[in-house]
Amino acid sequence: MPITHLFLALAVVFVWGTNFVVIHWGLAEFPPFVFATLRFTLSTLPWVFFIPRPAVGWRTLAQFGVLLGAGQFGLLYLAMRSEISPGLASLLMQSQVFFTIGAAVVFQGERMKALQVPATLMAVAGVALIGWHGIAGGGGSITALGLVLVLCASASWAGANIVARSAGRINALSFMVWSSPFAVPPLALLALAFDGWPAIAQSIPQASLAGWSTVLWQAIGNTLFGYGVWNWLLARHPASTITPTALLVPVFGMTASAWVLGESLDAWKVGAAALVMGGLVLNLLASRP
Repeated sequence: MPITHLFLALAVVFVWGTNFVVIHWGLAEFPPFVFATLRFTLSTLPWVFFIPRPAVGWRTLAQFGVLLGAGQFGLLYLAMRSEISPGLASLLMQSQVFFTIGAAVVFQGERMKALQVPATLMAVAGVALIGWHGIAGGGGSITALGLVLVLCASASWAGANIVARSAGRINALSFMVWSSPFAVPPLALLALAFDGWPAIAQSIPQASLAGWSTVLWQAIGNTLFGYGVWNWLLARHPASTITPTALLVPVFGMTASAWVLGESLDAWKVGAAALVMGGLVLNLLASRP
């Protein structure tokens, strides 16, 4: 792989990892579901008028949009408002890999490979360590509600992955843009139900330029650039060459949260990260032919 392509892959992973800090900044100005609604609105418009629709059915687009929008990001934003630190969120969201494996076994009849069993057990041990020290041990950075919300967000992401698999080989950027409209109605309803109209009416006009920049970054930097470049790279190189770089997402996420926001990197966090990352590496090895 040319060095320029490697740098592009690392740039995407850097954007995805540090995005958890950007989410933290955005939630300081927008309620969670309002923030998510704005993100997917700007992931739709005006791009839907310029990017061709992927060759998949409307039902597939709707399923993916609802699972990714209302499920993954709606719950993630809700958790990150006050229930979990950005660094831990970036780590726990990687559990989607193992939820995806489980869903594929249950719903698609796939069989787990030998290495995937210890890989999953390692990741579960990492999550348990976060739960014990972060919640029961009073370690801060996460609450029981935050743990549940992020794990549910990861499960929703896994569901979206299964839907995307069923769609076959398609353009990921086009798929993201055309599925985004289906995320907007449920997120808007959740915003009305949980955030309330007064909070919506107050936050949108009063948001600063920095606040709106976080929304634009979610839509353009994280979604259009991230998925667009990632798809471009996957079209030119084997997945086994590109996907290992995604292991750096929680590394960038936890480092950025510590450096920019001052989140502490306690020994139990490093240990939990080592277990989850170790599980991800084993799963990656299991996926190789």
